[in-house]
Amino acid sequence: MIKEFRLPDLGEGLTESEIVAWKVAVGDTVALNQIIAEVETAKAVVELPSPFAGVVAALHEQPGTVVEVGKPIVSFEVEGDDGGSAGGSGADAPAKREPNLVGYGAVLENSGRPARRARSFAAPAVADAAPAPVVEPVAPAPVVEPVAPAPAVAEALPAVPRSAERPRSTPPVRKLAKDLGVDLAAVTGTGEHGLITRDDVRNFVGGGDLPVAPQDLAGVSAQAPAQGERETRTPIKGVRKFTAAAMVSSAFTAPHVTEFLTVDVTPTMELLAKLKASRAFAGYKLTPLTVVAKAVLIALRNHPTLNTRWDEAKQEIVQYNYVNLGIAAATPRGLTVPNIKDADRMSLLELSTALTELTDTARAGKTAPAELSGGTISITNIGVFGIDAGTPILNPGEAAILALGAVRKMPWEYQDEVALRQVMTLSLSFDHRLVDGEQGSRFLQDLGAILSDPGMALAMV
Repeated sequence: MIKEFRLPDLGEGLTESEIVAWKVAVGDTVALNQIIAEVETAKAVVELPSPFAGVVAALHEQPGTVVEVGKPIVSFEVEGDDGGSAGGSGADAPAKREPNLVGYGAVLENSGRPARRARSFAAPAVADAAPAPVVEPVAPAPVVEPVAPAPAVAEALPAVPRSAERPRSTPPVRKLAKDLGVDLAAVTGTGEHGLITRDDVRNFVGGGDLPVAPQDLAGVSAQAPAQGERETRTPIKGVRKFTAAAMVSSAFTAPHVTEFLTVDVTPTMELLAKLKASRAFAGYKLTPLTVVAKAVLIALRNHPTLNTRWDEAKQEIVQYNYVNLGIAAATPRGLTVPNIKDADRMSLLELSTALTELTDTARAGKTAPAELSGGTISITNIGVFGIDAGTPILNPGEAAILALGAVRKMPWEYQDEVALRQVMTLSLSFDHRLVDGEQGSRFLQDLGAILSDPGMALAMV
């Protein structure tokens, strides 16, 4: 019989999504939880798993179409009795757990004893076809089918035998290799004692940093205008539409104040060089952003008002006793601000790992909606574009955002003499309803003190 799969609620109250691409075609046989489509919400591109095992009977929407939540997008021909469509149930049908959020799980058709979860062992991602779905002998249960690497990457990867010994690498490197479909057993490590680095993985795929499509102001890949055209129009949708609405709401709701502080960060840059040379941080990506993020988390302990939210409906100030640190990321789809949950509990090494995974995931367009919500304070690194300072707009629901400027060598007063020092400008915007000028200034002052003398962090812990 035919079963329909309706567009699920992807979380955060999103009411619509755009079909980006179908991963299946009419007539294809699909397995339970096999990825069948990519859809773009106002926050992220997410993959939709199939709630049924069967044959694709019809695709109801074409790529590029914006679909409301609850509308059917694909029909399957499946075996068994007619039990309705995904997202609804018949009058006599037994209660079932229906798919809602992506990854929530598929419907359990049988109502017997609980099914045991199938154990899956991760095989190396090489250029072979995806293996057949695992079958649980006790009762049907959700089984995630291993995904083969993308065709473009798979063609470039040589087939190699699996190494008996696990390749030496760090968690961020293993995450990058997984995203690119690279078998680390085939990569030769150039790090200390054969450690596989991020550059080793990238060079194995094709050399150097992964290219990013050129951008236009609409946040989509720039296209050359057709000959004779004097203007090009791009629909406002997806991340650009969400970002525009959020920024307008923030700018006209929260009274912004921006303060600037220029700091001699030479000691921080020297510390950064020592950490990079340390065996404890071998293979980890350390940048000025990593150290500044840690400094922000330390300074917040003495200035909790910058980690608050204004609840207009209840007329309350919400004080967060945790820090979900947002990091603004420029991606091919536009600006996103995913956040690191409970960043205040992380060590510098853990924070480095989290930052690397966050940026890699954002640039790959794989950030989940849940990672884009719940932030409490944010950082935007405009220094990577060679910019010294700016007036960042608050992420809605947050009390403060810090912009990092470029680190430049400049003549600077040092020990009563003029010397060439490494200097950075910090730009702090805050909601004046929540943060007084004195509080914002003292936070910025403490942050500058840590960056100009990292040893000061010991006095603030």
